[in-house]
Order: sequence, then C-alpha cells, then structure tokens
Amino acid sequence: MNAFCIRDTFYTYHQLSERVCIIRNALATIDEQYIGLVSNDDLNTYASILAIWMEGKCYVPLHPMQPLVRCLDIVEQVGIHTILDSSETTRYTHQNTIATARLKGTTGSLLSKPAAYDVNHDAYVLFTSGSTGRPKGVPITFGCLEAFIEAFVGLGIHLTTEDHCLQMFDLTFDLSLGSYLPPLLAGACVYTAGLGGLKWQEAFRLLDEYQLTMTLMVPSVVHYLRPYMDEIDAPQLRYSLFCGEALMIEDAKAWLDAVPQARVLNVYGPTENTIYCTAYEIQNDICGHNGIVSIGKDMLHTRSMIVNENLQPIDSGQEGELCLSGQQLTKGYWQNEERNKAAFFMYGNERWYLTGDLCRYADDGNIIYLGRKDSQVKIQGYRIELSEIEEVARRFYNHKIAAVAVAVGEAPNKKLVLAVEKEDDGNENQLLEFLKKFLPSYMIPAKVVYLPQFPQNANNKTDRKRIGEIVK
Repeated sequence: MNAFCIRDTFYTYHQLSERVCIIRNALATIDEQYIGLVSNDDLNTYASILAIWMEGKCYVPLHPMQPLVRCLDIVEQVGIHTILDSSETTRYTHQNTIATARLKGTTGSLLSKPAAYDVNHDAYVLFTSGSTGRPKGVPITFGCLEAFIEAFVGLGIHLTTEDHCLQMFDLTFDLSLGSYLPPLLAGACVYTAGLGGLKWQEAFRLLDEYQLTMTLMVPSVVHYLRPYMDEIDAPQLRYSLFCGEALMIEDAKAWLDAVPQARVLNVYGPTENTIYCTAYEIQNDICGHNGIVSIGKDMLHTRSMIVNENLQPIDSGQEGELCLSGQQLTKGYWQNEERNKAAFFMYGNERWYLTGDLCRYADDGNIIYLGRKDSQVKIQGYRIELSEIEEVARRFYNHKIAAVAVAVGEAPNKKLVLAVEKEDDGNENQLLEFLKKFLPSYMIPAKVVYLPQFPQNANNKTDRKRIGEIVK
C-alpha cells in the first residue's frame, strides 16, 4: 500500500515506517524538545516529521531554498541545536546535523509505541513574515492539531486507502499539514508537487496522470488553469478544497463546471488557528462579495466573532475585524509578548485572536471576506508582512532612505512593488540582490519604483494608498 508518490516514485507505508523507525533511533538519545528540519521534498523528510512526533518532540521547518541568514535567525530564536537534513550536503555546519538519508540501522522497533506526549506540547513551530524585519514564530500544539483533524472529519470528508491526495505546499506552509496528515491517517496515498517550479502546472499534471481524488490548492491554481478547463477530465475527483487567498467567484464557477461530481469547498484560517477553521461548500448559488467567495461558517472547535475598533461584537451585516477562538488557537507567538498583547484579547472568559481580516456576517451566517485591515497581504497563498520588506530595503540604504512596499493588482495577478523615496540611482539590481539575501523568493518585489518624494495624506503621514496608485 503506497503512502507517497514523490517525483513520480512510489513509497509504501512499510518503507515509510522503516525510515521513521531508523530516524527515531537517532533521536532517542537527544534530550531536546525542538528539532530543526530541513524541509526537502523526499521520503526522509516526511519520515522525520513522524519520527519527531513519535518521540514526543516538535519540528521547526527550515526551507532549503530560503536565505541561510533567515533560517539561522529561526534556529537562533528557537534555540535549536539538532537539525535533521536529508540533503546531500548540509548548510548547517555549526549545529548537530543528522543526515537522515545516510542513516542505517535495524527496524526491530518498527511497531514500538510513540513516546508519551502532552497535548499542550508543541507539535510544530512555523515562522511567518514579521513586522520587525524578523520572521515571527507560531507554535501549534498537539492538542490544536487533534482539534483540526476532528474538525476536518466534521466536514464530512471521508478518506480511505483508495484515495489519492495532492500535497502542493512547501512544508514551511501550514497548508502542507492539511494536505498530508489527513490522508496518512486514513492510509491514503499523498502525491507531492515538489519544491520550486510552477506549482499550478504540476498540480494539473498530477491530477491528470494519477487520477487524484482529493486536492487542497491555492485559488490561483484554478485561475491559471482557466484557459485549459476544457482539457480537465477528472471524474475521480471527490473533494476539492481551496485555501490561502481569496477565491474569485468566476474561478469557482469555472472549476465547479469542470469537476461537477466533486464537493468543492472554500476554507479559511490563519496559521495562528491551525491550518484552516471555517468552510463554505460551493454550489451553483455562490455567496460572496465583490467577486470573492464567502469563507463560510465555523468548523468544529472554532468560534468566530466580528468586532469593532473597541473589540466589541457587532451586528450581522456590519463590517469589522474577524476574531477567532477555540481549541485550534495557538498559545501565542514565540517569545514575543509585545506581539501577543496586540494580537490576542479576552472576551467572555475566552481568549480571541485578531485576524486582521475585515469581514461581515451574511444573513445566513456565512462570513463574507472584505479584505485585509493592515499591511499584511497574501500573494499565491503566502502571507506577507509588507513592513518586513520595507525594513530590509531601508537596511540597504542604512536606514537613511524611506521605502514602502505595496501590493498592486488583484488576485491571482497581485504583485509586489517597492517604492523608494529618492532619485533613481541605478542601484536597482544591487537592491534586489540585497533583498534576496534576507527574504524568500515570494517576498521579492516584481519591480522597484523611485519617487523623489512620497505623497502625504491629511494627517501628514505617508499616503500608502496614493503610492499604490502611482506605481501600478
């Protein structure tokens, strides 16, 4: 029975179990709770996740294609000493790095029980874009993960050993867990799209060649597939989920026509509330606003509330900030009390998270997504803090020059533009190369625009909206 199909090679559950066992043996003597994991797309990396969990430990993914300085910052923040790396050669020469691909040993303890663990212990820590120029950590406990799995089952999605499920996300992105964990728990086979490349093309190829029965994709995949909708022949597709960015109603309609036999759901959730936590089942009469599909209603174990600027709940139909509470909610950002105070609050004896998403409730209780409240944007599913890009750009100019990052266009063609408050000095290429040293590829601006002076609003503040209009 196959567990994975990685780069067109199948791996059985027995092969997976063997690698888990061998990696567990290497971890057994390590008295550390947080283990770094280079997030390659191979069997040893997935086996490492399971081995770490079965030892009751927590994994912290480190992207192999992101700048080393960024990854080392994560290592430093968490205090990681041991890193599991399946790469042929490792970038981590000052840590206790275990080359998992080279590990050999017995599999006598193949069926040994997992170590005892506490539901309050962290299962993984993901780092997202941070406003200070440093990525911020979001720890998710085993209890949060269990609550998500129960909520997933509560959607009425019943996977079996016959299912073929898509996994198109990097392991540093929490939607990866929503893609590989439910299938593995059901004994299904996970088909990975790999690192880099055009994910939408690979997703289409896997759907077609391997008759996938379940997909979780970012909406931009469907947008790019629109010219090829007539070529899609996927009668075997049973469940099709979208998450990570706004799903356009017209794209949803086109996809619904292409896979009429499938249940199609638009799901939503920030990393802070474990993968996704609201769901809207898309049928012919689509609920939405400004061409964007509704994000639906609360899943099991999540409670939502829309509040005004005073953090008080508002009536249905009024616009406010979406807040989330429940068993999937993180205990807070990694060692960042200032950020925690800004993002979490108590109401009705419950702890709530301010998502930064502007929403309202429709008359039928569905949540209507209206846009972002702050400077965070989503591009192709990645959540980006614009101020992080600005901080690195200012660093290039020794903080003597102002910089504003804006997202222009509409999903899925949204792109980043960096505005610099100075005359064009011919250093655009050097600036972009500097940004690439500190930021992942999806945070690199598509272009740089030089403005002699930034426009100001009535409050004598930099007019970001006007800058966005100028640089389009």
